[in-house]
Amino acid sequence: MAKVSEPPKRGRGRPPKNGTKAAEKKAGAKKTAAKKTGLVKAPVKKTVKAKKPADKVARTKAVPAKAGLKTAVKKAALKKAGQAGKRARRAASRSRYSAGKNIRLAIAPIGWTNDDLPELGGEIPFEQCVSEMALAGFTGSEVGNKYPRDPDVLNQALALRGLTICNAWFSSFLTTRPYEEVEEDFIRHRDFLYAVGARVIGAAEQGHSIQGLDEPIFDAKPSFTDEEWDSLCSGLNRLGRLAAEKGMKLTYHHHMGTGVQSAGEIDRLMENTDPEYLGLLYDTGHLVFAGEDHLAVLDKWIDRIGHVHLKDMRPPVRERAALEKWSFLRAVKEGVFTVPGDGAVDFAPVFKALKKARYAGWWVVEAEQDPAKAKPLEYAIKARRYIKETAKI
Repeated sequence: MAKVSEPPKRGRGRPPKNGTKAAEKKAGAKKTAAKKTGLVKAPVKKTVKAKKPADKVARTKAVPAKAGLKTAVKKAALKKAGQAGKRARRAASRSRYSAGKNIRLAIAPIGWTNDDLPELGGEIPFEQCVSEMALAGFTGSEVGNKYPRDPDVLNQALALRGLTICNAWFSSFLTTRPYEEVEEDFIRHRDFLYAVGARVIGAAEQGHSIQGLDEPIFDAKPSFTDEEWDSLCSGLNRLGRLAAEKGMKLTYHHHMGTGVQSAGEIDRLMENTDPEYLGLLYDTGHLVFAGEDHLAVLDKWIDRIGHVHLKDMRPPVRERAALEKWSFLRAVKEGVFTVPGDGAVDFAPVFKALKKARYAGWWVVEAEQDPAKAKPLEYAIKARRYIKETAKI
């Protein structure tokens, strides 16, 4: 009988060495037994293969959960680190900020000679004025009517005494004159101040003002129409842009006897002007004289304050001014204003609020008085001592 060869097994290229019938019979018996128990069915292999993908899917689903947990932990760590970084930056910023370094002290010449009342201090020369400012311990000054208008001459005189100009009053007439006229005057004023080292310009609207007239300061106070408010606010924004061209800041000086005197008028001005181009010149004395809460104004507009006038006030004189219907200049002559520490205003909360807000700039003692009654050097020293004791500057 001829032998029948088996087909070659997969993976091997040759037939088995032993192929007896007994072996075949034995192998057949094994296959039969295996079939009965279901151990050699094709699905066995399929079942194994099916479990593997299912297992893989389970593991795949678990990976994002683990990754998500890691991501959440990482984000939390980053957030915590970011908060710590912010605290560190704030602490570093606080350590860099020092009121003694970021706040500079100046005094206005109006205590020696008065621009609105030339007869007050008319005999006091410019050199005496600035020498006594320096002697009292101040490092800055605003500009008075006796100051040289040549920047070189003025700078030399100030440098000899360790002084610099910090600001000068600008009278705007945006409610009563064409803008172009005001702009021409402003540019000339700006350029002069820039040449003498100032980087702040204090403006006050003089359209309809009675501050220099013999009119009752309370009863005759002017008020602007809506159209005049629009002209004022838009004009100040434009002037502020001109100041910014030279790296300077325009600030608005609220003032007795003008259309921006009360807290409500200050609010309207600030709300309708651009913070980038107009700041507030905060004056304690004019607010208290006007009967306003100076601390409320300070708190509300602290972020807009770009210059500060420290002016005290004598309540008995104010009461007489209201009762007897004095003009603003009459009240000044009678002594309604004085230097910090000599009147009724408590400056401690003012100093505290400005330092807490990290104000950086000038504090200017500005107290117009009759120098024949209030000796300028004596009162300048009194003011400087009060600031040192109260503000620790």
